[in-house]
Amino acid sequence: MSFLDQQYREIITKAVTGKGRKFTKDTNTITADHRPSSILGCWIINHHYHAKLAGKDKVEIHGKYDVNVWYAFNDNSKTEVVSETVEYCDKVPLTIRDKNNIGDEAYVHAKVIQQPNCLECSIAEKGNKVKVEVEREFLVEVIGETKVVVKVDPKGKVHDDEEWDLEISDEEFDELDTDFLNEDD
Repeated sequence: MSFLDQQYREIITKAVTGKGRKFTKDTNTITADHRPSSILGCWIINHHYHAKLAGKDKVEIHGKYDVNVWYAFNDNSKTEVVSETVEYCDKVPLTIRDKNNIGDEAYVHAKVIQQPNCLECSIAEKGNKVKVEVEREFLVEVIGETKVVVKVDPKGKVHDDEEWDLEISDEEFDELDTDFLNEDD
């Protein structure tokens, strides 16, 4: 009896073969042109990233964002905005991993759960430095080829196209409710 005579089949398909999630808190140091008297605002913009598989058990996310700090200086008599680009590399461990992955080719999909966000912005004790505490979170999925085993129904029915009659009859057409849309909606 050959494998094809049995009631199971192996199917090779693309599927999620690994998953991971990582939350990160960083403290970035931004250099201002003047010694800040007070912080008036801080925001993060222009977040860009890309992800790649790094070995069998982790994904590396390389990214960057701009940190903008609005601060007062000269005894709160003048204001200025300083902007710096911050680069990062997050290593996301794959907590779920399919060991039956076939081949080495894989596609990595990374999704931002929490965009980089300023938690706290404070003036450093010395110099023209501002400390910015940032949080971010990613979910990653690795998509690769794997093998799935399915049971075959030996008495399975093959449907003819004629059995799937999708045309509407005159009788069914007459029964349609044409007032199903309310004008107030």
